[in-house]
Amino acid sequence: MESRIKSNFAKKWDRHFPGAELPLVFYYADDAPEEPVHVPEGWHCLICDLIVARRGEVLYYDADTVGCGGARRSLGFSEQEMPDLEYFLSCGIAGRMEGERYKSSPEIVKRLMVNYPRFKAPGRYIVFKRWDKVAAGDEPEAVIFFATPDVLSGLFTLANYEEEDPHGVIAPFASGCASIVHFPHLEGRSEHPRATLGMFDVSARPCVEGNILTITVPWLRFTRMVDNMDESFLITGAWDKVRRRIKGK
Repeated sequence: MESRIKSNFAKKWDRHFPGAELPLVFYYADDAPEEPVHVPEGWHCLICDLIVARRGEVLYYDADTVGCGGARRSLGFSEQEMPDLEYFLSCGIAGRMEGERYKSSPEIVKRLMVNYPRFKAPGRYIVFKRWDKVAAGDEPEAVIFFATPDVLSGLFTLANYEEEDPHGVIAPFASGCASIVHFPHLEGRSEHPRATLGMFDVSARPCVEGNILTITVPWLRFTRMVDNMDESFLITGAWDKVRRRIKGK
């Protein structure tokens, strides 16, 4: 990533969203990062793991270190579904499996999964870095914001700034990891990439603060958002009221 883009966003972020948490980026690579990194071991939830990336450590996975089968699919490292997924997401199986009851019936899950989009990871590794840790040779696919309602409102509105379609931001039914990687990756390869709202996954909610959701923006959409910051609603009196609340004053 060009240092100009890195510093330009950092300055504008501090100006318009003072004190807000820096975003993460993710990208795929065939070589593991050389800098000090965090590599999880054993079973673990990717959303819980991202806490270390949000604190500034570099986090990466390959197909063998993703600790959750669902995350392995969401990251493009596998197309295999867990056995009886349709029951797991719905009513469960008496005496054998407790259902999450996110869908009303196994049949609905089956129909959902028939058309569920899939992709193959374009690199051996997926890497997560906080914005200030991104290096010159990194090529981010998308930018992940962990945002409070005020910050989210600004990012949502900015993502729609150039849009004629009212659906410039989507909120698909998805796991936490699918909302920050799977759908943003697919959107990034579309002709008209949209931002994705996420962290509505009840199972993953304990891994983030109670007032946090995510919005993940494909790289090309993100660069347009940054270009538009200083000409958008962010320079109005209406936003200044919100900005001062974000800043805590």
